[in-house]
Amino acid sequence: MPLGLVALALGGFGIGLTEFVIMGLLPEVAADFAVSEPVAGYLISGYALSVAVGAIGLTAALARLDRRTVLLGLMVLFVAGNLMSALAPSYGVLLAGRIVAALCHGAFFGVGAVVAADLVAPDRRAGAIAIMFAGLTTANVLGVPFGTFLGQAYGWRSTFWAITAIGVVALAGIRLLVPATPPSGQGVADGFTAFRRPQVWLSALVTVLGFGGMFGGFTYIAYTLTEVSGFAASTVPWLLVVFGVGLFAGNLVGGRAADRALDRTLIALLAALTVVLAVFAMTAASQVATVVALVLMGAFGFATVPGLQLRIMRHAGDHETMASGTNIAAFNVGNALGAWLGGLTISAGLGYTSPLWTGAAVTLAGLAVLVGATVAGQARTRRDTADAVAAGTA
Repeated sequence: MPLGLVALALGGFGIGLTEFVIMGLLPEVAADFAVSEPVAGYLISGYALSVAVGAIGLTAALARLDRRTVLLGLMVLFVAGNLMSALAPSYGVLLAGRIVAALCHGAFFGVGAVVAADLVAPDRRAGAIAIMFAGLTTANVLGVPFGTFLGQAYGWRSTFWAITAIGVVALAGIRLLVPATPPSGQGVADGFTAFRRPQVWLSALVTVLGFGGMFGGFTYIAYTLTEVSGFAASTVPWLLVVFGVGLFAGNLVGGRAADRALDRTLIALLAALTVVLAVFAMTAASQVATVVALVLMGAFGFATVPGLQLRIMRHAGDHETMASGTNIAAFNVGNALGAWLGGLTISAGLGYTSPLWTGAAVTLAGLAVLVGATVAGQARTRRDTADAVAAGTA
């Protein structure tokens, strides 16, 4: 395995930690700055919106530069944002630090996915992307509980100091272990030509729906676990670690499977995820079934990530960096969509299993789009082949 993948995974670990660890620190932050919990929640929603902006905007703006230089610049931005957060004298400065750090998030994973794929042979590209995203899943499994413990024991600022240090190490690792690449020579407008390809739009839509369905069920999972399954609130963090183990395993296995048969793997994974979400909704009253469903939901949900990332890159031609960044934005749009729809069903009085049913329906819609896109792509390939044969005969 190229050592550059380790450096990229470490950067992904730090960025994932920045995104998720704040959830466990909101009470301390709210108390320190004397703000309400809803206002403190802007530290999460503001971050998510900035990820989507940076994923497309920064990726397009930096398209002309060597990709390693871009990654180094993004990690500098990441370190600066977390340093602002660690030193923040006010809530406004903390929010600004979160936004600065978030701007690098989407672009880092978008550019990093292309770099990771180029470090290995063509038949191992999805697996390489999975290794980079393994840093993100590890942040869920190990980093967030540790970061929350650190913040509760030594103050929330200590967590941001630790993340800043991780960013510095990742910066050094990328500089030393990731090879330089020649500039693409493409301008800002050039990257957007990827959107002329229908399969790029369809791939992004599959990401929004397929991943959004899983996240919609996950957003309100604490309520499902306590109010439906009957778990004590104190056990929820440990159950989330179980979910994270599923994420980690699914990501690596899904990457390997996507390298062998991309569209067939994604179709099978989205179909399995739809079934798991529906069965989870029906069996959530059973604690044993709930634990099994948590693992499978995480595994099948995140197993789609390397394949979804590779699919949009494959259909973007020479503009895979822009397409890759767009797909990172699509993941975050899906997160927001799933959470919004799940919230609507709870507000409508449909109960705490309703987000799981909604997630199953949204994922099923993503599966339908993927099947249609696959059939259309195969038909296009057959037409192109027939045209080429006819031209050769003539």
